[in-house]
Amino acid sequence: MALVPSAGGLTGVHRRDALRCALVAGTAAWLPACSDVEDSAARSASDIARLDSTRLAGIVRPTTTAGVVAAMRAWRGAVCIAGARFSMGGQTREPEALQFDLAGMDRLLRMDPVARIVRVQAGMRWRRLQTLLDPHDLSVKVMQSYSNFTVGGSVSVNCHGRYIGESAIAGTVRALQLVTADGSTHELSRDREPALFSAALGGYGGLGVITEVELDLAHNTRIARTVSAVPLDAYPDWFRANVLGKGDVVMHNADLVPPDFDAPLAITWSRTSAPLTDTRRLVPEGLDYSREQNLIWSATELPGGDALRERYMTRRLLTEPRVIMRNCEASLDVASIEPRTRRVSTYLLQEYFVPTGAFHPFIARMRAILRAADADVLNVSIRHAAEDTTSLMRWADQDMFCFVLYHKQRSWQDARAVGWTRALIDAALDHGGRYYLPYRLHATRKQFARAYPQADRFAAIKRDVDPDNRFRNLLWDRYLASP
Repeated sequence: MALVPSAGGLTGVHRRDALRCALVAGTAAWLPACSDVEDSAARSASDIARLDSTRLAGIVRPTTTAGVVAAMRAWRGAVCIAGARFSMGGQTREPEALQFDLAGMDRLLRMDPVARIVRVQAGMRWRRLQTLLDPHDLSVKVMQSYSNFTVGGSVSVNCHGRYIGESAIAGTVRALQLVTADGSTHELSRDREPALFSAALGGYGGLGVITEVELDLAHNTRIARTVSAVPLDAYPDWFRANVLGKGDVVMHNADLVPPDFDAPLAITWSRTSAPLTDTRRLVPEGLDYSREQNLIWSATELPGGDALRERYMTRRLLTEPRVIMRNCEASLDVASIEPRTRRVSTYLLQEYFVPTGAFHPFIARMRAILRAADADVLNVSIRHAAEDTTSLMRWADQDMFCFVLYHKQRSWQDARAVGWTRALIDAALDHGGRYYLPYRLHATRKQFARAYPQADRFAAIKRDVDPDNRFRNLLWDRYLASP
């Protein structure tokens, strides 16, 4: 899986000199196409976790594909790509690289409400896209549970959500535009350069800059929430009968809470004609979530936190009827589950995928690992994803149960989680499963190779389109570079 270790032959001060020269000399096409360019001193970049930072050669903020192309041709060193920066392990960063910040690439390019197809620039966030779709009674078909992420970033990590009958987002991508290391622009789909298309979905910026994405859409329907307390041993059979076996189910997840993680609270959203209990089409942006943030802090820091969780979270779910529009549930703001400050503690995600038949043995090992490590896990959300037949670096080579761990740690104790994270990865791998790549880089190279045997093929495609290994980040440095 070894890649070329250099990045265009430029290192250290030579990269910064080249960047300054490029920015000064540049091209007439580049500067008008970029809304902002930062040069001179190196920049320090982090991500949502704020656990570490990386010195960059600079940051460029293109607003068009032409701006990306011009910047690629003007700068010959290493490149990394950032959007909303929600990845947690350096997937958007590379030392002394030029970072492409795509946040300004957020235009609607084309929409066909009848065919339910939309094409947008890759820096658009889901919440902005929902504002454009909702007047047409259309919804995003597959996305994360929260709307703050960018479309391009979601495609680059091959995200999934709580959508029943769907797999990863790759299955909803009709086409994408990719700018590669030589400045070429590729229009990719299942019919046009299908191998490169498949590799770019879940490629974590290793092959080029995704500048445009074309997606299939769904109808915006009215949905009702039902909540059931299900015995842990009965959950797989209950899920097959009450979720997979019901054609009207749109979203589902089941929450496990500490300390025992043994009582799934199953939350199901189904199509309905019942009257709305909340008439908002979308969750308004910029709301104050201090109450929710304080409640999470209290449940994890104060004596009797489990009782607080039961009273103000679980009991409310069990007793409060809710009928809303699909877009309202899909427009949740991640601020509602974020800490008010990360100076002392940070909240992190991990995720593991196992074949549906391995539910019981995996969850038994997961519970034992978490209890033995005294891991400060706030909750584990169980989802389901159908087999992914589109992406190369797929995490679902068959129908999977997905276990999303939301945990808390002191900001200076990152190393403490390494041991139990690796134990969970082994548990998933031993049962034919996978672990998800957007998070802290705790996995060993051996674990990565077991989880993603397609990486050899990915590396071969990368050598073909990026022979000088210009598209880099901390993820690919760790797992694809020469030992």
